[in-house]
Amino acid sequence: MEQQGEDIKSITVHVAGRPYPLKISVTDEIVIRRIVKEVNDKVNHFQLSYTNKDKQDCLAMALLTYAVDLYKSSHEFSQDPDLASSLSRLEDLLDALVDE
Repeated sequence: MEQQGEDIKSITVHVAGRPYPLKISVTDEIVIRRIVKEVNDKVNHFQLSYTNKDKQDCLAMALLTYAVDLYKSSHEFSQDPDLASSLSRLEDLLDALVDE
């Protein structure tokens, strides 16, 4: 995610109630915060829908929905180089969230 010449910023995001410190490009902050909000909204939706499941199960279900969407998108549009590049960038952002 880091590239030479980019301004790097340290932030802490909360996913499913847990803090995750990240070092990110300043230009990625808005996207990362939107993704974090969307993930948390999805986890909360699963918690309301499946009250017998714990937060870890709901987080796993949210992750699976993203993985399925990413898989479908990457296979449906693999012939489009611009879209493939955008999907690769999104995957890098998600990897950075997991790695930190």
